[in-house]
Amino acid sequence: MEKDKKRISIGVDMDGVLADTETHFIRYYENESGQKVDRKSLLGVAENEAFPDKTAVPRYVRLPGFFRTLPVIRGSVEALAVLTKEYDVYIVSAAMEFPQSLFEKKSWLEEYFPFISWRNIVFCGDKRIINTDYLIDDHLKNLDHFPGIPIMFTASHNIHYTNHHRVNNWEEILSYFHNLSELSGTRNRPDRP
Repeated sequence: MEKDKKRISIGVDMDGVLADTETHFIRYYENESGQKVDRKSLLGVAENEAFPDKTAVPRYVRLPGFFRTLPVIRGSVEALAVLTKEYDVYIVSAAMEFPQSLFEKKSWLEEYFPFISWRNIVFCGDKRIINTDYLIDDHLKNLDHFPGIPIMFTASHNIHYTNHHRVNNWEEILSYFHNLSELSGTRNRPDRP
């Protein structure tokens, strides 16, 4: 008798994948300093080093309201609504470093992604504990040690890296998983050791 196969699971990072932290940092910096930041100047630069004032990003992520007011990345809401119908989707966010972000991130997700159950939200400190089949993230520190299939979401800080499959937007993510299901003929989880 064949065992019931589980659906493929996808871990999805929040900051930089669902929420546009880069645009938010730029807006905060311009509002605070009055200086316009050219997005091209951020290419290949770590987030903490991206602005002339190197204390800006570490300060912004500690400000009350920062995570609650993040803009949504174009196409993410619609794409996740599609993916959740066919895959087990989990929002995976490293939220322990900035404790005020826990409530703000939860509230943000409830507003923009109300179809994601609280059971499918994982706030953690280190993403090495994540064991989904796929992980979509913008940070190599999370993708490099992931035991499943890593997918790198393009961000200015990772633009020069080529060590993971890259997607540039949510349309490409939908296409990737559509092609996956067409090739395999199933959305069931592959057997894993």
